[in-house]
Amino acid sequence: MSITSKDIVPLKEMRARLTELAEDACRGREKIITRNGKAYVALIDARRLDYYHRLERENIHLTLLEEASRGWDDVEKGDLLSVAELKARYGREE
Repeated sequence: MSITSKDIVPLKEMRARLTELAEDACRGREKIITRNGKAYVALIDARRLDYYHRLERENIHLTLLEEASRGWDDVEKGDLLSVAELKARYGREE
């Protein structure tokens, strides 16, 4: 569901309408709360927030798996560096 202008609420207005806005968020109408005319926080359903966090963790795991796969490909090709070469490349002293 996309955000519309009705979903952008100034902080002062949010204080007066919190219950109503929270109910909307629980029904899937996420809100962007503004402060001084700029996006400040979002009001979303707690289950959706949990879902977003799970997606983020899955993305991290997929990225790590891709990196491991590329590393394994390098090992199979013999594209290796010694510890000394790595330290030299990244400016690390012993």
